[in-house]
Amino acid sequence: MDSRTTGVRQGAPPRGTGPAQFTVRLSSTPRGARLARLSATRWLDEHGVPFRGAASRTAAVVVAELASNAVRHCGGIGRDFRLRLVLGVGPAAGGTLRVEVTDARADKRLPPGLPRSSGRGLVLVNALAERWGVRVNDAVTKTVWAQLRLPAGSVAVRGGRERG
Repeated sequence: MDSRTTGVRQGAPPRGTGPAQFTVRLSSTPRGARLARLSATRWLDEHGVPFRGAASRTAAVVVAELASNAVRHCGGIGRDFRLRLVLGVGPAAGGTLRVEVTDARADKRLPPGLPRSSGRGLVLVNALAERWGVRVNDAVTKTVWAQLRLPAGSVAVRGGRERG
């Protein structure tokens, strides 16, 4: 059997080296938001979360929503955002994925009652994430984060040892 039939990625690093982490800084443009999603799913695949699996698709939606919010509300020439992923494997074969997007702090709020064609991204994040929140880092930046529960079987296990 190969990884397509078992869902196990053979190249994942061994457990016990701490949580796997990934950080990338991207431009606050639609292309930057797209690259955030693509980079996240590729990195997850390399770390044992299969690209076409449900956990990867859920993570892709959350990353896309947080990154597009960073672009829409804080983007502009000379501004960028940072994507950080932390993959932790728990005592069972599942684990957690923490998604963080840090950007320039914008405290813009739309006036109530205006018709909106967008603005449902955090509702989607709320539905998909185990928990999420916003952390104000300083006078200039904030981090929006979401923690996803990865179900058993969504993180690769080989030889009885967890990978992640």
